[in-house]
Amino acid sequence: MLLSIKNITPLAGYVVIEPVEAQKQTSSGIILSTSSDEKPQVGVVVAISKEYVNEHGQTVVCPVKVGDQVLYKKWGGNEVKADGKEIQVLKFEDLIAKVK
Repeated sequence: MLLSIKNITPLAGYVVIEPVEAQKQTSSGIILSTSSDEKPQVGVVVAISKEYVNEHGQTVVCPVKVGDQVLYKKWGGNEVKADGKEIQVLKFEDLIAKVK
């Protein structure tokens, strides 16, 4: 079965992130090495779950919205292939920051 990003709805406490392509050249024209297979830790939010109540009875609201660019933990989440792209399904806690 082929997955499509638009058909993925994350469950409570999760977001779906589409990683952005790693920059190959700096703004000053310096070409970056492609020898590293390091995956980017920056992506765009493509789907979010609804709020949920945690084990302490507190309501947890998703800290981002669809379209936000975010930084996420290097080893967090699960990688899934959808629409021929690698996407990340992460817990809210695996998000580090919003990028402006």
